[in-house]
Amino acid sequence: MLPNQKFLDEIGGKISQAISNSPAKDIEKNVRAMMQSALQKLDLVTREEFDVQQEVLLRTREKLTELETRLTQLEAMTPAVSDDHPQQLEP
Repeated sequence: MLPNQKFLDEIGGKISQAISNSPAKDIEKNVRAMMQSALQKLDLVTREEFDVQQEVLLRTREKLTELETRLTQLEAMTPAVSDDHPQQLEP
């Protein structure tokens, strides 16, 4: 380690120690607590919850596409029914 680096590390350590013993540390804690409180009120979701819901949505879209395809195939197999003469089912 360079002599200058050691000196800078010592100064940095003393500054950190002075800040931790000063009112600045209390201000940081208070600001952190206020921010945390404000964020909790925002009804946010975690990244994990978001990813899970995104996967659910993807599977739902895939299923919808599959069902739309099946419906189109079934409609193509069913004879057309006019509105004037609805087809009646026999009992």
